[in-house]
Amino acid sequence: MLGHHHVTQRYDRMEIADYIIADDKQLVELALKGDDIAFEYLFNRYSEAIRRLLLQRSASIEDTEDLLQETFIKVYINLQRYSANYTFGQWIYTIARNTHIDFERRRQEDLSIDDKFSATIASTPSPEDNLINIQQRRQIEDYISCLPQQYRQLFTMRFLEDYSYEEIAEKLNLPMGTVKTQIHRARERMCRLIRNAEE
Repeated sequence: MLGHHHVTQRYDRMEIADYIIADDKQLVELALKGDDIAFEYLFNRYSEAIRRLLLQRSASIEDTEDLLQETFIKVYINLQRYSANYTFGQWIYTIARNTHIDFERRRQEDLSIDDKFSATIASTPSPEDNLINIQQRRQIEDYISCLPQQYRQLFTMRFLEDYSYEEIAEKLNLPMGTVKTQIHRARERMCRLIRNAEE
């Protein structure tokens, strides 16, 4: 059941039937204007296929759900980078694949830091894109402000600034286990906020 938090909704929601029949391009446009219901419908069109992909490649159901959550947040935060030159399915598949590659690299301790950066998701948005999508940026910042204080910096470093787990642990002088646990919790809370669910 959908709940409410203090993030201000700045759009007029469509009827549920309209979300179901809308094409991917329409849902992307709505999501970029701050309509998180549109984003939820958009992501859910591909979530089962992505889950199956990750489950085939990962060792456990728990890892798969973690990677699906991470993909969800990366897609949400980088939505303004999506280009209609690709289908949305191709784009989200690429993000999921890169997220899995990054996950596997984190498990290998003998790689250098340079090898641990995940592949670039897509081209940098143009200044026009940044202006058009300032609404979504505000939405993301609102959600970050809803996170408990101890998670805000970790979330920002990991998902907005693309720091690796190792770099975060080093910069904040925290044990790796603490970084992993807190990022896991921050990620779960952010997913709940985007989905507008009460705890």
